[in-house]
Amino acid sequence: MKNIISIWKKMSLIRKISIGVVLGLVLGLSVPQFTMISLLGSLFVGALKAIAPLLVLTLVAHALSQAPDGQKSNIRTILFLYLIGTFAAACVAVIASYLFPLKLVLTEAAATEISPPQGISEVFQDLLLNVVDNPINALVNANYIGVLTWAAVFGLAFRNASQHTKDLLQSTAEVTSKVVSWIIGLAPFGILGLVFDTVANNGLAALKNYGVLLLVLVGCMAFVALVVNPLIAFLVMRKNPYPLVLECLRVSGVTAFFTRSSAANIPVNMQLAKRLGVDPDTYSVSIPLGATVNMAGAAITINILTMAAVHTLGISVDFSSALLLSVVASLSAAGASGVAGGSLLLIPVACSLFGIPNELAMQVVGVGFVVGVIQDSCETALNSSTDVLFTVVAERSAWKK
Repeated sequence: MKNIISIWKKMSLIRKISIGVVLGLVLGLSVPQFTMISLLGSLFVGALKAIAPLLVLTLVAHALSQAPDGQKSNIRTILFLYLIGTFAAACVAVIASYLFPLKLVLTEAAATEISPPQGISEVFQDLLLNVVDNPINALVNANYIGVLTWAAVFGLAFRNASQHTKDLLQSTAEVTSKVVSWIIGLAPFGILGLVFDTVANNGLAALKNYGVLLLVLVGCMAFVALVVNPLIAFLVMRKNPYPLVLECLRVSGVTAFFTRSSAANIPVNMQLAKRLGVDPDTYSVSIPLGATVNMAGAAITINILTMAAVHTLGISVDFSSALLLSVVASLSAAGASGVAGGSLLLIPVACSLFGIPNELAMQVVGVGFVVGVIQDSCETALNSSTDVLFTVVAERSAWKK
């Protein structure tokens, strides 16, 4: 037994996660009735979601309290990359929809108690209101725009505090980071539970009728992850981006695929950014910001399903309309929640551009929930891995002197 524990300790985290994936798959197929196994996944994701807001608050506040006036930051470059990457992904989805026109079988309205936003203005109104959310409420509800705002405010205020107070804030940030490392160390067991839950409760039978739709969705996301993002990274870094791209997909993408939450993956991304040599003052802001506004996968989902609805209803879409759709999808995706399925309820906003009534748009949302087992996992993996990728790309930019 001691030998097994010793070997386990020496393994890399990725190998441990791979073992968890295999065991979860085997157990999900062989003993799906053992539902207690899925509790491991719920506990893991719950722990990540619980600690992530506190991690963001302490790291950002500490970074700003210590940062000297006039210090250069890469945040503008990173935000620019987030916007360009999301818009490029939206355009890829529109082009794919022209190359592979899809039609949906719209029969029943989606059963959901959540009302979609009535327009893009409402999306951004909610986003702005989140900025001034009660700080305690922002922490409890993982409202990262609010958490970032208050962390910045308190961080700037702490600049005038005594050194003893600053040291206490630094210790709080370090202790929180240590707790995060403990939780991430339990990832293999959490991933085992998540894989078991997915296989035992969903399987692949429900996805048979939507195979082509899934292929287009996943194909677009893979194209963005392996072609578009590397191209953007190359233009900024002026060197081979693939080692970095594959590392981000391997570490961040794999974990995000199973947690299906950009917010829950924030601690994983911060650890990866630290290991890749990014300035803590940069990644402590860019990673949680990316979990909120960097939504290439969400833009793809919105556009593919909206264009499928358009083709189903026989609506003609010209180039200018397609371009407008890409802009709206990019902006809407920035307002998507960093939780599982957050992008689907923004589909009615995009559908409204073509006069598609809300009842039919919600049926499209229902289709999205059917394929969500795979779609949302791939979407989150793309979103979350890109957060780290663009953060590191900005740090290694050839434009920097």
